[in-house]
Amino acid sequence: VEYSERAESCGLFLKSTIISRVLSRLSSYHVVTVRDALNQAMDEELERDERVFLLGEEVAQYDGAYKVSRGLWKKYGDKRIIDTPISEMGFAGIAVGAAMVSSCLSPCLNPNSLPICEFMTFNFSMQAIDQVINSAAKTYYMSAGLQPVPIVFRGPNGASAGVAAQHSQCFAAWYAHCPGLKVVSPWNSEDAKGLLKAAIRDNNPVVFLENELMYGVPFEMSEECQSKDFTIPIGKAKVERQGNHVTLVSHSRFVGHCLDAAVVLAKEGIECEVINMRTIRPMDVEAIEASVMKTNHLVTVEGGWPQFGVGAEICARIMEGPAFNYLDAPVTRVTGVDIPMPYAKILEDNSLPQIKDIIFSVKKTLNI
Repeated sequence: VEYSERAESCGLFLKSTIISRVLSRLSSYHVVTVRDALNQAMDEELERDERVFLLGEEVAQYDGAYKVSRGLWKKYGDKRIIDTPISEMGFAGIAVGAAMVSSCLSPCLNPNSLPICEFMTFNFSMQAIDQVINSAAKTYYMSAGLQPVPIVFRGPNGASAGVAAQHSQCFAAWYAHCPGLKVVSPWNSEDAKGLLKAAIRDNNPVVFLENELMYGVPFEMSEECQSKDFTIPIGKAKVERQGNHVTLVSHSRFVGHCLDAAVVLAKEGIECEVINMRTIRPMDVEAIEASVMKTNHLVTVEGGWPQFGVGAEICARIMEGPAFNYLDAPVTRVTGVDIPMPYAKILEDNSLPQIKDIIFSVKKTLNI
């Protein structure tokens, strides 16, 4: 009887300990949408450094076309949250000029000169590509390091839903092609907040590629991620899931597709290692190589077009580096279809990578 009472007491103690640990863990996490994570990042950086300001179409009084800048205009006013005309070349040029002036003459001028330039969609950034490439990206080199251009170009990138060919392009490969730019592509709320804060603090022009379909998606964020000091280093990938049979490398929305495919494949005994690139340029090749040396197989996944894409660059880097000798099969790319995006939903769905396409490519790579 005494033994039973002790056992029961011990069992109750263990249960209460486990429950308290679970509750403690849950209380240390908060569910935050990608939209709110981006808003937090800008709010904290605007508060931290009075030189930071945001400009773009409808970012102020309307709270942003996608409500990413909600509440910032009311908090910081017209001088730091600035609505612009529908003229990407014009306001991108203003932002680049502000970044240049702040770098060399800030003691003499108004200190509000660390711009965040929002494009309503990166498809519209083509109107301003001369400012982004020739003015922002090249000036630091052309001035022999005397003239940095600390600016963030941000907004939704890639395909949304039902917006057809002219509003569905992925610009990751476009901008990553150009030396002088850093190119960031977050997936979840942690990525969005930590990388945007790092981008705003960076002394180089950063192209920050968000995804419209991810704005309303909630993710758990730890207390650490909620801190105002939290940043994620640009240029470092993250292993989102450990595995030993095949490596899946992706960025932005399609990281989630890879994780979903990995869950399905795990039921068939195939363990996928999923790498979230986070940064397109500079690319964390070392992280990809280390994974390939472990799994001996590689599948890249992206929403952009196949020709000269992000996956093509990864293939080349693996081919040229030490991981090539560890491959047991050719690298497989899963990409958007090589056509302008159709409008019809069924055609749109078949023009973008789906979970079934990733599963098919993994099995093909593993010869299953």
